[in-house]
Amino acid sequence: MIQRIQTLYLLAIALLMGVATFTPLAYFAAGSEEYLLHAFALKSATSSHSTIYMGVVVALAAIIPFVTIFLYKNRLLQIRLCAVEFVLLIGSVIFMAIYYYLGNRFFSEIAFHAQGFRIAIIFPLIALVLNYLAMRAIFNDEMLVKSLDRIR
Repeated sequence: MIQRIQTLYLLAIALLMGVATFTPLAYFAAGSEEYLLHAFALKSATSSHSTIYMGVVVALAAIIPFVTIFLYKNRLLQIRLCAVEFVLLIGSVIFMAIYYYLGNRFFSEIAFHAQGFRIAIIFPLIALVLNYLAMRAIFNDEMLVKSLDRIR
């Protein structure tokens, strides 16, 4: 299980998306107050706005690769779950872009505002590449097993 390279890829995806779930993704400074965009909320010291849909997608994108690791005997199911993970990662990138755009638009009306990204916002993009590599490695394992079945 752990000796397979796709297990390491899937574990890295789970860790990256787990970190993205709990760390700030972007910040907005409006006047004297700073707002942080997290997966589940846009928070400041005094208020909080819910971003629950993005949080659910990011949390699912963190859980599915971890579950996929333990399904190593069923490689076809692993490939399907990697495809589902691919869709979730694209969805999380889209949600992050939408919420960043909406936050930027909301705070642009204030005279003094600034915005920026945190490092965690690129984690879904890195996870997309790792997911592709994991899917390709699982597919290669499946092809190897099928070729050995033909020899017997």
